[in-house]
Amino acid sequence: MNKENIFLLVICLLLLVGCQVTETIVVNADGSGQATFELYRVEQSYQLIAGEEYNKNEAFEDTTYVFDDYIKKYDGTFSKLTPEEKAVFNAYKGVQVHIKKNSFEKEFRTTFKQDFLHPSKIADLYKTQEYVSDIVHNYALSAEEHYYKVSFEYSGNQFKRVVTIISEKFLKKNQEDLAQYKSKLSPMKLHQKLTFNYHFPKKIQSVSVANAKISPDQKSVEITFDLLESLINPESTAVTVEFE
Repeated sequence: MNKENIFLLVICLLLLVGCQVTETIVVNADGSGQATFELYRVEQSYQLIAGEEYNKNEAFEDTTYVFDDYIKKYDGTFSKLTPEEKAVFNAYKGVQVHIKKNSFEKEFRTTFKQDFLHPSKIADLYKTQEYVSDIVHNYALSAEEHYYKVSFEYSGNQFKRVVTIISEKFLKKNQEDLAQYKSKLSPMKLHQKLTFNYHFPKKIQSVSVANAKISPDQKSVEITFDLLESLINPESTAVTVEFE
């Protein structure tokens, strides 16, 4: 991983600490559905982290785009990629991104949406912006240099959120860095949660995570994790849902 990518990754992690991250997946009876991943900055938490710099940073942006727009715009770059590289980018076709940054309204939110034909086709949406940057700047697949990836599986009686470690080396390095950062943040009362909201056409029989909250109709589940802990130990956010 080059220095620029390490820097970007660290910055992303630092910003996430003051965030609420919500992962919502709705699965229809035919297996199709929609995935919506949202990163929302919690101002009270971010203010504690930023300190005196909180009111000095001004940002105003309201941008919406579809990943395909960049494939078309930078076709000269995209057309030169290998079939394997094209396949990685093509997995993000149809992904919609909405970025809102408003210092006046105190709203900082990034939303990724993807309609899918089957949960196995859900892209690792947290990496969307990095792949956009790869296309724009003609980089190598920098998002592939993360230390883990997220995918989903779905069958007649089971749904899985699968977390795969890509690099044990980078995992260990990030665990060490984040552990140090966690110790510095421990005196602060921060709102830093990762929440899954999953909705299914079938009744849920069991969920592999102890704190899972199953809805009264047994067709939805809410699961919450500590965000920083989920970055330190990403495999802890793997989920298996069994249906009746």
